[in-house]
Amino acid sequence: MPRTADHDLRRDQMAAATHKLIAHAGLDAATMAAVAREAGFSVGTVQHYFASKDELLLFAYKRMTDHQLARVARMVAEGESEQLPIRAILMRCMPELWPLDEIRRGEYRVAKAFHARALDVPTVAEVARETAAVVRGQIARAVENGKECGEVQPETDAERAALELSALIAGLSDELYREPADGRSGRALVKATNAILEERLGSYFPGDCRHHER
Repeated sequence: MPRTADHDLRRDQMAAATHKLIAHAGLDAATMAAVAREAGFSVGTVQHYFASKDELLLFAYKRMTDHQLARVARMVAEGESEQLPIRAILMRCMPELWPLDEIRRGEYRVAKAFHARALDVPTVAEVARETAAVVRGQIARAVENGKECGEVQPETDAERAALELSALIAGLSDELYREPADGRSGRALVKATNAILEERLGSYFPGDCRHHER
């Protein structure tokens, strides 16, 4: 009988196969049979772990969003260990959500596919809401921390700042996806989007961090 770790590994492999299929050809490509072939399992094995396609899709979507948030969290922790100002940490980690390489372009495609599905499937909509809430919550917390260290003005509305910055990241992601970063126009767009983000962060974090003064 497979150990619990083996079960978790198999689910992860099936979710990774689902992600790959959606990233390359959309939700319709991620049938149970196609996922089984991509992951190297029988259809029966996939059905043993996931009772339906919807269950498999939801698991794959949740896995992707968890991985994205974990990457950002690691970058935040690294910035804190380097004693960077909050503004600099956000400037480093927020573009991690942009489709700037093959992996993140795939994540963008998967996210967009699921956002469309969320219009009709409440369980998918709930994952999308939870993920967005986590991102906004982290930004709002960064703003509140900025008030304590002197980077942010005391009267700044943290929730409003979080809403604007998260919407900005999402909107710029759409623009960046349309223009791959490996071309001349794409590189110019990346430069412009970075400048826009830096400007908006500067407006919310205009001060210097007192905690890191030498």
